[in-house]
Amino acid sequence: MKKTSKKQRQARILRIVNEETVETQSDLVEMLRESGMDVTQATVSRDIKELGIVKVMTGRGTQKYVTLSHSGDAASGRLRRVFAEAVTSIKCANAFVIIKTLPGLAQGAASALDSMYFDEILGTLAGDDTIFVGTPDNTSAKALRLKLLTLSKADAPEEHVGEA
Repeated sequence: MKKTSKKQRQARILRIVNEETVETQSDLVEMLRESGMDVTQATVSRDIKELGIVKVMTGRGTQKYVTLSHSGDAASGRLRRVFAEAVTSIKCANAFVIIKTLPGLAQGAASALDSMYFDEILGTLAGDDTIFVGTPDNTSAKALRLKLLTLSKADAPEEHVGEA
């Protein structure tokens, strides 16, 4: 196995996650090793965080890693930290995701969220400490909630009110 640069390794990780179904970090480590890269679980774990890769539920009841669409530089760094630090809870109400933030931080958190370009989001509306996020349906709302919980520091008990 050859030693590769961080940039090469992360590019390979993105390609694998976008082209394959990767359910665990161990699976990703194995795929990288099979492609000739000498990696450790700890390194892959750090790369996953740096690249903004999140684990989401699939329609089959399993989980897999995905990249945030169009996340790029706009959603990395400061904006992501603003979102993570501001959010106190995330709940679903039918096709809406309701995000509670610390007082005065909903606008900043909504701006960070808008920069992430999640496919599930139809639109956002922010007040002082609450963000309403419109999604196409209940399933999309639940999937988005799981992604957002991964990005935030909010507690993650299963919460969904108003089932249709």
